[in-house]
Amino acid sequence: MDKTSNNKDDIYAHPLAEVSGFAFDQKVVDVFPDMIKRSVPGYSTIIHMIGQLAEKYAQANSHCYDLGASLGAATLAMRHRIRAANCRIVSVDNSQQMINRCQQVIDADSSELPVTLLCDDINNVNIENASVVILNFTLQFIPIEQRETLLTNIYQGMVPGGVLVLSEKLYFEDQHHNELMTELHHYFKKTNGYSDLEIAQKRQSLENVLIPETVATHKQRLINAGFNNVDLWFQCFNFASLLAFK
Repeated sequence: MDKTSNNKDDIYAHPLAEVSGFAFDQKVVDVFPDMIKRSVPGYSTIIHMIGQLAEKYAQANSHCYDLGASLGAATLAMRHRIRAANCRIVSVDNSQQMINRCQQVIDADSSELPVTLLCDDINNVNIENASVVILNFTLQFIPIEQRETLLTNIYQGMVPGGVLVLSEKLYFEDQHHNELMTELHHYFKKTNGYSDLEIAQKRQSLENVLIPETVATHKQRLINAGFNNVDLWFQCFNFASLLAFK
């Protein structure tokens, strides 16, 4: 991985005349590992477990998808744990800057399990013969009205026994609980060195870009798409991950 992967996230460290909507552009790419580590509680645990889940559920002669791959953390986790024969990982992101950097990461990796990188909207991707599909903090950036269609397309492209890992930031209907989880998340970010200004400006940039939903909403949508045995397997504050099986 190149040296810019170690850059500190200071995108929102100074007052901005105008806080634009969050985008996965080059300045985000350059600080993304630091941003994720300091912003998303439990992220490293989720990534590690994605590797374990892929090892358990990847089927021989199938595809494993990382949809919204960013710099390929979930891709690498799967790549180093999958033991099933003749598997291929397909990693998709709609940011060309992310794909370019992800390609550098894959090129520097020692595993020989084949990876195909696609720069495309995940809504355009034809899911085929999939035993593992990862949506790791990706669905929250998809317009709500498109989410069920996407999940249905994923379900239809999966093999029996396949698993979908869906990680998302959550919203809670109980206002007190929602405020508490938000407060604890912000405190997590402060303990990781973010200032009140950075937290406030980042939150403003994500407004109307990242749209969180409740666990119940996610579960019902997955069931509507055809999945069964939908379970919450991880939660830390307002960040969570679910498993859904075909």
